[in-house]
Amino acid sequence: MPGRERIVVAMSGGVDSSVAAALMVEQGHDVVGVTLRVWPWREPEDAVRRFGSCCSSEAAGDARAVARRLGIPYYLLNSEDEFDRAVIERFVDEYRVGRTPVPCVACNRDLKFGSLLRRARAWEAGAVATGHYARVTHDAATGRFLLWRGRDARKDQSDFLWPLSQEQLGQARFPVGELTKDEVRAEARRLGLVTADKPESQEICFIPDDDYRGFLRRREPAMFRRGRIVDRAGTVLGVHGGLANFTIGQKKGLGLTAAGRALYVVDLDPDTDTVTVGERADLERTRLVAGSANFIAGEPPAALRVEARIRHGHAPAAATVRALEGGRAEVEFDEPQPAITPGQSVVWYRGELVIGGAVIARGA
Repeated sequence: MPGRERIVVAMSGGVDSSVAAALMVEQGHDVVGVTLRVWPWREPEDAVRRFGSCCSSEAAGDARAVARRLGIPYYLLNSEDEFDRAVIERFVDEYRVGRTPVPCVACNRDLKFGSLLRRARAWEAGAVATGHYARVTHDAATGRFLLWRGRDARKDQSDFLWPLSQEQLGQARFPVGELTKDEVRAEARRLGLVTADKPESQEICFIPDDDYRGFLRRREPAMFRRGRIVDRAGTVLGVHGGLANFTIGQKKGLGLTAAGRALYVVDLDPDTDTVTVGERADLERTRLVAGSANFIAGEPPAALRVEARIRHGHAPAAATVRALEGGRAEVEFDEPQPAITPGQSVVWYRGELVIGGAVIARGA
């Protein structure tokens, strides 16, 4: 995508987005740095602990320092209310109905490449750049923008970007997608950026210490209703303190003793607040149905061979994906997969190319 253009870079205060901004500057673009303030800023004793590593005032300070070093303008935008509606409320709603959500997916679609992109257009910018490890190309033959995995397989974040529309992909820039993490840090050191050796951010940016249960309990204590823990035959094995304490595949924290057997959560029923447990083999499924499907690489297929990933960090497995009516999709795996979890993303690949993705509704 040649030519000089104005680029808004979403700067979290981490090394990846810092280097993304630096690379855009080196390529000769007119760069504007922006941090989205998504979490309330009060005056806690430990800001990082209170807000999360990429939402703290320290993170904004690091982003501002990087912008100053690069000689680009920098803005801190108050996105607290929008983030609450678009990301946090949905996060809570999903746990309320026994699903395990991926908040980064909604944040990328609705904030970074939603409201921030709209604001960027108002500033006469042609694109938004982020520090994601992913790549975008344009297929001249089909006119489609294609999403690819990042070069660094360990850091690939394409599975957080699958909902982006063609319009959003066309105005997305992922400058570090061609680099490894080590190369990104080396680039930051070369440029003297304060974020060069900054540790990785936590998994969920708005939840300190990754204590999502504590966060949910503070946000909506009524969600934690007592219920039964049963085996697959319906025999009551115990009681629990709230469905939100559990996710499919969970082994620890069940509070059960079962004659030496290892037990796992195999189903969650929000209608009856029932947790069903079973053995590891009970977690395996060969099929899933998913909703909100987005087929990036082409038209929804009648049947297409892919490699499907059912959670971040899961090794993509051979499967066939079929488009269903109502924006749904069915995925059938060649081999059973463990812990197919409602609310997580299923993402389809052919090699490095992202075919598309959807939100898992159920395994079968």
